[in-house]
Amino acid sequence: MLDGKSRECFEQISALKEWLETGLIGSDQLIERLLIGVLTGGHLLIEGPPGLAKTRAVKLLSRALGGSFARVQCTPDLLPADLTGTDVFNPETGKFAFAQGPVFHNLVLVDEINRAPPKTQSALLEAMAETQVTSGGTTHTLPEPFFVVATQNSIEHEGTFPLPEAQLDRFLLHIVLTQPNLETERRILDLVENERVKGDATPPELGLDVVQVARRDVDNVFLSPALRDYIVRLVVATRVAPFDTQIEHSVSPRGSIALAASARARAYLNGRNHAIPEDVEAVLPDALAHRMVLNWATAAEGVTPRAVVADIMQQTQAL
Repeated sequence: MLDGKSRECFEQISALKEWLETGLIGSDQLIERLLIGVLTGGHLLIEGPPGLAKTRAVKLLSRALGGSFARVQCTPDLLPADLTGTDVFNPETGKFAFAQGPVFHNLVLVDEINRAPPKTQSALLEAMAETQVTSGGTTHTLPEPFFVVATQNSIEHEGTFPLPEAQLDRFLLHIVLTQPNLETERRILDLVENERVKGDATPPELGLDVVQVARRDVDNVFLSPALRDYIVRLVVATRVAPFDTQIEHSVSPRGSIALAASARARAYLNGRNHAIPEDVEAVLPDALAHRMVLNWATAAEGVTPRAVVADIMQQTQAL
């Protein structure tokens, strides 16, 4: 599929994936989604109960990428300027100078984003959508590559602020984590005990230049006209019968774009230069469920967006 520099970069990405798998037991899907975010530049939202290595996963990824990393712990009193930065008066020069906030890093972990107030959540909107921050009428460009990984706790709702639909739609994928089974739990315990004695394994050497080359190769992954039709039919199904009676707000065209980008990245991770229906179906729930809002009657029956997406996939013929 690849040659020269591209082949070397693919091997380094594969080595990163293997290293993450050794440090994140039972988190293969999370690892794949994190790498899809790296390869597409898309932002990720990870949701799950405490203790499922959400923060650990992002910190391990940051160690291997080699770029700058910042972690923001969200609290109800967090201000927009605490994320983006603000203009500060310098008495020596008598002028204002912009002091960059933590968003000016290659990888930004926004921990428990739903604990931040709405105005602070909205401050991320421009950065995530435009890769820039505007302060005092001046626009400041964020570093390249840049992507955000946000986490939220799924079991605590007191003192939290649900993300608005516009903010949710900015995330390429919404990953929902569940508790591990008995076998996986034992392997996790063994890993932690081993790290306590021997320390963490050394990550593979990976530079941001590798990420840039890999992103160009992902952009060149072939998406056939038939597969593009399949993607569009899956998204449009949220707007027409019979599913329109369950959905208050359907998936926007951004859903088609996210689904196509994620499918290309997954194909690349699996060593293919073309995407297949399985790539689309694997990422479908994470790409579409958070972009739709069910009507009150459907939600009252206990139906979830992911259940609706599963029905859409079952009733939509692939090719």
